[in-house]
Amino acid sequence: MTFSILVANYNNGKFFKKCYDSIISQKYTDWEAIILDDCSTDNSLELINELIKGDNRFKLFENEVNCGVGVTKAKLIDLANGEICGFVDPDDAIGSKALLSSVNIFKKNKDIVLTYSKFVKCDENLQPVEVSKQVSQALNNDPYFFNCPVNIVHFVSFRKQVYLQTEKINILMRIAEDQDLYLKMYEKGKVRFINENNYFYRTHSGGISQNQNRPKSREYFAEVIFNAMKRRKLKTINGKPVPESFTDSKEIYNLLKYQTSFSFRIRKKIRIFVQQVFN
Repeated sequence: MTFSILVANYNNGKFFKKCYDSIISQKYTDWEAIILDDCSTDNSLELINELIKGDNRFKLFENEVNCGVGVTKAKLIDLANGEICGFVDPDDAIGSKALLSSVNIFKKNKDIVLTYSKFVKCDENLQPVEVSKQVSQALNNDPYFFNCPVNIVHFVSFRKQVYLQTEKINILMRIAEDQDLYLKMYEKGKVRFINENNYFYRTHSGGISQNQNRPKSREYFAEVIFNAMKRRKLKTINGKPVPESFTDSKEIYNLLKYQTSFSFRIRKKIRIFVQQVFN
């Protein structure tokens, strides 16, 4: 079972060395790394080429024009030859067991379409700062699951064949395209949490979802959730009507406020426990 590691790069070549080191250190050896550069204006191509030269497991491609992250990630999946795919940002890194733990689950469980793990928040030098605490097993087969509050995060891997059965990544997205992917995959089968620190997330000023981009990220994520509601043909959420069109992110988040209540979280934990015991 080949694992395709997908790397969408834009001006992050200076960070790629640690990403590269983490890829070649994988305990699972049946992998390929597909890198697609989105017309970087720095020396990314030179830096990346220097690292991967002579290693045919790495394949580097370039967009003819700057397309944005949605288009670039969609192209990466199309370029992948593996049965399993997983994105790694060029400024981040993965743990040595990241691929192995994921592939073991896919081999044993044909109904699992997506796996995810805990991630470690790091500083700009990729030194660990804290481990994500909100990540745990999601409730499967729930039409009202929207990953909000966020539960499914890096390191995410998924079956390419199942992805091809979805509407695929929304190529218009420049932020929250990953959340769009997760919800579409969730609708096609079961997801499984891996209780390991398998992703190392670098925080720095150039990060696409960090600092000044956070308000935009919330806006895009609300649109992703709304689109999921429409795909699932939901008319109401907790007794409140789903709007006919997306106009205001607050309107969408207000529909999901009940999911943060203590009573709801307790009931959800019980349902997840039952699923894990009897499935």
